[in-house]
Amino acid sequence: MDETTQRMDDDTQYSFFAFLSRMRQITRWSLMRNTVPENVQEHSHEVAVLAHALAVIRNRFYGGTLDPARLALLALYHDASETLTGDLPTPIKYFSPQISDAYHDLEQVARDRILSMLPEALQADYRVILDGGGEGDDGEEALVLKAADRLSALIKCMEEEKNGNREFQKARVSIESRLLEMCGPDGRRMPEVRYFLDHFARSFEKTLDELN
Repeated sequence: MDETTQRMDDDTQYSFFAFLSRMRQITRWSLMRNTVPENVQEHSHEVAVLAHALAVIRNRFYGGTLDPARLALLALYHDASETLTGDLPTPIKYFSPQISDAYHDLEQVARDRILSMLPEALQADYRVILDGGGEGDDGEEALVLKAADRLSALIKCMEEEKNGNREFQKARVSIESRLLEMCGPDGRRMPEVRYFLDHFARSFEKTLDELN
């Protein structure tokens, strides 16, 4: 019996998937008054849908070669570290370069801890997912994930405003501005983001009857 088979045959219990299921216990936008609370698990699903959509739009209309399924997978795990760190509010996370760097290091420690909850034979398979594909913060996939993450935040702001909550007005302006910066002055840097903003985003302001 080889080592891998032996590991499969023992009755050791690993915590990885049960721990990740706790993402639904982590509340986002904790400093803001919400009409509809949002948790990290819900957010991760939405970012996966959006990242997949941005990849499809890039490939179909702008000659891209992204892998939509891979981007959806990376998005599902992109905030996994928050099961340990919690969701740090944006004003704190980016208050200073020192805090941002320290939080980045903390996220890596959290990812390593979560990976240790897997059998050793599976850790390499999941490390490349938890680390965002391993291409750094400026790679093509990383930028699409960041755009999808910001689109999700924009949608949250739009839906809160639709419900009469003025708490998210300033956040909406800031997030929309950052998305447009990602597109570049002529919209060509990330044309898929510009396309989504022009053709899909305003639908989130509609009521159910209007959507039908």
